[in-house]
Amino acid sequence: MEPRYYLDLAAAGLRMPIGADLVLHEQDDPASILLDAGALGRVVETAARRYRTPLAFPLMDLRLEKADLLEFLGVPDAEADSYHFPAPPSKDVLERVLGSAARPFSRRIRANQGAVRYIAEKTDLAPVGMLIGPFSLMTKLVADPIAPVAMAGAGVTAAEDEGVRLVERCLELALATVLRSARAQMEAGAKAMIVCEPAANIVYISPRQRRSGSAILERFVLGPNRALKALLDEHGVDLIFHDCGELDTDMVREFAVELKPAVMSLGSSRTLWEDAEVVPKDIVLFGNLPTKTFYSDAAMPAGEVRRRTVEIVGRMKACGHPHICGSECDVLHVAESAQTIRDKVEVMLEA
Repeated sequence: MEPRYYLDLAAAGLRMPIGADLVLHEQDDPASILLDAGALGRVVETAARRYRTPLAFPLMDLRLEKADLLEFLGVPDAEADSYHFPAPPSKDVLERVLGSAARPFSRRIRANQGAVRYIAEKTDLAPVGMLIGPFSLMTKLVADPIAPVAMAGAGVTAAEDEGVRLVERCLELALATVLRSARAQMEAGAKAMIVCEPAANIVYISPRQRRSGSAILERFVLGPNRALKALLDEHGVDLIFHDCGELDTDMVREFAVELKPAVMSLGSSRTLWEDAEVVPKDIVLFGNLPTKTFYSDAAMPAGEVRRRTVEIVGRMKACGHPHICGSECDVLHVAESAQTIRDKVEVMLEA
């Protein structure tokens, strides 16, 4: 999109939930729609029209790239969510994955790509692709990534420790998988890509190690995402960087300065008007109302949604940083609370 596109949306006061999942579950057979590119595209279009945004955000399903990778490696789809590599992938596995970028995608991920193509070809909306970030995908491939990542941050090498070798090789697989998915979505017509890195947080990336001079953030998060950003830049596709994990201010600053996203989407643990002090003003901040709690009137009554909406909009105007008021993450359907959630999204939009 044009350089000022997101800045102009912010200046116009756009408010936007990531709400395709809500629309999906209004349909008679959501499971079949997930495999039907046209039907899924119409769901994404309906969500954008309902919430009055030109940005057609797809479903935020961060399981797709993992399932696609594991299908190629012979892991049944029913086992994909729970599967973890028991040992470092061999060099042969790495070479097979790296050398097979042209292989067919899984049916589910093809439907997502087709939905992007539907938006690009059948509507006047801006088609947005969706990816799990390479670090977050790596953490889904390993049963316990925290300890080996910390060991790597302390200087232990892959040659010295199998756990470090496991996370490093899985990160290579993850980056190759994400780059392949990005290329396919760009070929389908995506003009922006939301990259979701919720695992890039202070639980996995030690603040103490970073303060002591460790390159852990660069090695595991910034480096792989910089490679992804370079691919997006090569194709003129905008980066929307999403991290709803628990962050510290230094991480927010690093993501903004090093990755240079057009939009940065942060979770409700962050105070956006404080983060505005460390994020350049040409990066739009997005969010970050606590939509994960909208299902509960006890945890988040409608009056509190209204108060927080007014507060964040007012504070961001006062600090002068471009901002799109929206959800901290995707707004998920909860069957027993479906109308409650939709009502609170409307409060967010209208307050």
